[in-house]
Amino acid sequence: MDIIDLRSDTVSWPTPEMREAMANAPVGDDVYDEDPTINQLQQDAADMLGKEAGLFVTSGTQGNIVAALTHCGRGDEMIVGREAHMFRYEQGASSGLGGIQPNILDVQPDGTLKLDAIKRTIRPDDQHFPRTKLICLENTQGTIGGIPITAEYTAQVGEIARANNLKLHIDGARIFNAATALNTPVKDLVAPADSVSFCLSKGLCAPVGSILVGSKAFIHEAHRTRKMLGGGMRQAGILAAAGLIALHKMTKRLQEDHDNACLLAEGIAKIPHINVDVSRVRTNMFFFDLAENAPMTIAELRARLKDEYKILMGGYAGMPNRVRLVTHYWITPEKVDQTLTALRNILAT
Repeated sequence: MDIIDLRSDTVSWPTPEMREAMANAPVGDDVYDEDPTINQLQQDAADMLGKEAGLFVTSGTQGNIVAALTHCGRGDEMIVGREAHMFRYEQGASSGLGGIQPNILDVQPDGTLKLDAIKRTIRPDDQHFPRTKLICLENTQGTIGGIPITAEYTAQVGEIARANNLKLHIDGARIFNAATALNTPVKDLVAPADSVSFCLSKGLCAPVGSILVGSKAFIHEAHRTRKMLGGGMRQAGILAAAGLIALHKMTKRLQEDHDNACLLAEGIAKIPHINVDVSRVRTNMFFFDLAENAPMTIAELRARLKDEYKILMGGYAGMPNRVRLVTHYWITPEKVDQTLTALRNILAT
């Protein structure tokens, strides 16, 4: 990368090894289940997460929508966090496309939903109420800074789901970051879940795609849901070839991104006019706030970083003084140092 792009890990380019694998990938028609590279990626992903089967989808959003529409019918209800990606950033797709009503709970600072709140939110069997069918968690919880959620907590939510005949879906867009941060096998983090989606195209560097995993019966139905949403693909093995490298190699190097995020946050904490809570840097993302007495606005800071140093930083919707920074494969320690130098130079004036 010829720029330093900290807006998100979605900006990560595929590696040279991925590009070569894509050029040489065996392919077939995936709608007919005849693409060998897609089939391998789906099964490898399912095995890694301890599930029976997998389904390649175009994006994390599509994976979440397919899961919700497969688990729930029109008029059913899902329990989801107020800060969850499924509620905030997917255009209300579950309700708009599936007629599924979200029942929202506050997300706690540790990324969890209160267990008692989940229990109270489950509807009784009454003709006046929608039927509660699904509980949704997000791991890592991105909107509060990429906080990982433990296997112990998820197991408790799984027990609530089973006791009430509900399904549990995990939006695991960055589930491998959570596994790395917690030093826990990824299959342990998702063991109680009936379905899990995770992204190949964020910190894992693949250019496109996510995987949805679950039981064979669930994935069979999810195939139909994906087709209804226009997600049936043909010679998609070209994309799956990069996904296989993402799955088997890139998942093993995520600690580097976490270390670089800590290095960046610790350096930023020493710069005047910036407030950052280093203790909350758990994975590859964090927020900082510009102090009220800063010599410029966030917009001006971001513009100068871009124009003078070719550094891109993302704002945060609804919080005009906040910036989110996300490290990834292409953010090296050298680029961390360049970023810190640029911030010091700008904010010292």
